[in-house]
Amino acid sequence: VQLQASGGGLVQAGGSLRLSCVASGRTVSDYAVGWFRQRRGNEREFVAAMNWNGVNSYYEDSLKGRFTISGGSRDNAKKTVYLQMNSLEPEDTARYYCAATGAGTYYYPNDYNYWGQGTQVTVSS
Repeated sequence: VQLQASGGGLVQAGGSLRLSCVASGRTVSDYAVGWFRQRRGNEREFVAAMNWNGVNSYYEDSLKGRFTISGGSRDNAKKTVYLQMNSLEPEDTARYYCAATGAGTYYYPNDYNYWGQGTQVTVSS
C-alpha cells in the first residue's frame, strides 16, 4: 500500500484545514487508515483512525469535536481518507502522517505497516 498525504499549510489560529490521504496498491479495503502527528521534539502521536469502509472511527480524546476523519469506500473506488481539522490551535502545529494497518489495532505507530511521507501543518497565533 502506498499512501500520499496532502493538504497541509499555514493557517491562523481558529482556522480549518482538510488533509487528504490517497491510497494505492494492494486492496486497501483490507486495511484501516490512521492519522498521526509529530510535533517538534515529540514522539509521533495518534490523531484518528477509521476502517476503510467507514463504519468505525477512533479518535484521540483531546481532539474529538475538532477533528473528523472520513472517506474511504466499500467499493474501493474512492481511495481517499480525509482529516478535517477545525478550530486549529498553535499546539496543532505538526507534521501529519497517514498510515495503514491490517492489524486491527489503531492507536500506536507500531500498529501500522505502511506510512505516507507526511504533510506539514503550521498554525500561527
